[in-house]
Amino acid sequence: MAKSPPDLSLFPILPVVAAALVDRDGRVLLAQRPAGKQHAGLWEFPGGKIDAGERPEAALIRELAEELAINVTAACLAPATFASVSHDDRQLLLLLYVCRKWSGVPRAVEASALRWVRPVEMHALPMPPADRSLIGLIEALL
Repeated sequence: MAKSPPDLSLFPILPVVAAALVDRDGRVLLAQRPAGKQHAGLWEFPGGKIDAGERPEAALIRELAEELAINVTAACLAPATFASVSHDDRQLLLLLYVCRKWSGVPRAVEASALRWVRPVEMHALPMPPADRSLIGLIEALL
């Protein structure tokens, strides 16, 4: 007897976007999740949820403005990779973009702190599972 495919409605997909902001020295900006939020204290690539009907690039531009007070254009966002991780009762789909050009100086508007790190240094930092799974690719790209 053929096995039934899984009911995907039981695991809704939560799409989120994030950026690996890379400075001239090849360092990547990480944001520390604030107290009171899930994964508080962990370091992550800045970004956030995609609103209904929103294009991923538009969501990332909005999130970077809200979280870091910087301006980014869609032309400066290069799709890099994605990660898929089970997260509570959902499947988190993290779309990661690389960005090397923006205007403004990143500030920790929503994060507890910001930190510029070399990709190899990320291995020693506590990070959420989706972000951690992308370290190897970031090392290879930079």
